[in-house]
Amino acid sequence: MTTTRILGRSGIAASAIGMGCWAIGGPLWGDGGQPFGWGEVDDDESVRTVHAALDAGVTLFDTASNYGAGHSERILGRALAGRRDRAVIATKFGNRADEGTRQWIGTDASPEYAVASLEESLRRLGTDYVDLYQLHINDLPAAAALDLVGTLEDLVTQGKIRAYGWSTDNPASAAAFAEAGPHCAAIQHDQSVLLDNAEMLAVCDALDLAALNRGPLAMGLLTGSTRAVGRDDVRGMAPEWLLWFTDGRPTPRWAARVEQIRQALTADGRTLAQGALGWLLARSPRTVPIPGCRTVAQAEENFATLALGPLPDESYAEVERLLADLRPSLAAVREG
Repeated sequence: MTTTRILGRSGIAASAIGMGCWAIGGPLWGDGGQPFGWGEVDDDESVRTVHAALDAGVTLFDTASNYGAGHSERILGRALAGRRDRAVIATKFGNRADEGTRQWIGTDASPEYAVASLEESLRRLGTDYVDLYQLHINDLPAAAALDLVGTLEDLVTQGKIRAYGWSTDNPASAAAFAEAGPHCAAIQHDQSVLLDNAEMLAVCDALDLAALNRGPLAMGLLTGSTRAVGRDDVRGMAPEWLLWFTDGRPTPRWAARVEQIRQALTADGRTLAQGALGWLLARSPRTVPIPGCRTVAQAEENFATLALGPLPDESYAEVERLLADLRPSLAAVREG
């Protein structure tokens, strides 16, 4: 069974499922006390979680300069010390945060900041290169993103990054960016069994890009958890773009859809989370889901999917039948 995938035109081989490292960053705050993190975190458990992921065959670790105002990168660097050669590190730039106050302080899409942010990320990660460097401003106009291509290509030439990409849900913008940049290798976008982005997958097919799937477990909804989350958790004060939770609990509309497909996702003995990840592996040979983990138990459950592989054809077909008239396009949801 294939447990690795190639990150688009870069030729970089990575595990077919990566570990998302947003949650291990700990708290981050936005305007008005809006939480942008997942609450307090145990750093020692985070390190053990990264090690458990490596033991399960995970090589791809996705973080960002602003996750916990840099704390996620620091902890990932600590966990990968002496193990850097086993990891494909993806990080992001564009969101600024104050490390001292854990406060988000806005965005910066300038080429100068892309360079400065990379230097800070390399320092925190304890490495001299990043495998995949991603623009982290979802709705940035394409023209502004194109202004970054020359700088990103220079960083490839200097050996500080191997490839780059963009975390965006806009297929047209993603296509323009990838067409302009020879070393653009991946687009990170929202994708789960509940919310498809067929247009983005078509762009990835056409331009030979990897599709890194953020939100593959719908921020925890597809784990079956029903517990309330605290006000220091982004789901506890869900911003407009976060569909899955309302006031710290699963949004009833979406929780009901999970129940509709639970049996199909777990028919071969998988857990619900493993079924949701298996659906993504079956959806396209380009998809690379990156579920967040902050405990060893979560890592062991999620990454056991590497051995289980894609959801069986009959189960995949049943999920599609059940959701045929219920799954909106990502664009339709974003437009309200």
